[in-house]
Amino acid sequence: MANTHKRLKGRCPTINTFYSITLCCDFRKPLFANYLNARLIARELTVFSKSNSLNTICYVIMPDHIHWLLQLNRSPELSNLVRKFKNITTYKLNKLYGAKGKIWQSNYYDHKIRSNDDLICQARYIVANPLRAGLVDNIQKYPYWNCIYL
Repeated sequence: MANTHKRLKGRCPTINTFYSITLCCDFRKPLFANYLNARLIARELTVFSKSNSLNTICYVIMPDHIHWLLQLNRSPELSNLVRKFKNITTYKLNKLYGAKGKIWQSNYYDHKIRSNDDLICQARYIVANPLRAGLVDNIQKYPYWNCIYL
């Protein structure tokens, strides 16, 4: 994810566009292997989507990162929304443990969805992440995901 500023140069997110986003924990620490941490992130994805007029299509919370497929509704400022989500979740996780510290890597990866086929492929890719990582042999056994298509 180095040179993110170069990759994003000239990019202009637009309203009603779908994006697949990957956010990684700082130093890829497996913070979300902890049930309380993973539930906090899942709850915040839901609350954040509603309060920021986003449509969350699907997400999966992996031990050291999250994948999030969303549609921008009101604000086309993807980077501001990601920064806001990171700030909120960092504050809440630190508060939970009476700690101070960085939770997320400073950058993130995004992929603009360009077609309905791409949207379905990305949703399948996201939901199948725990299977590919060998965390479970059946997605129904993995507790930290959601998808509007299922």
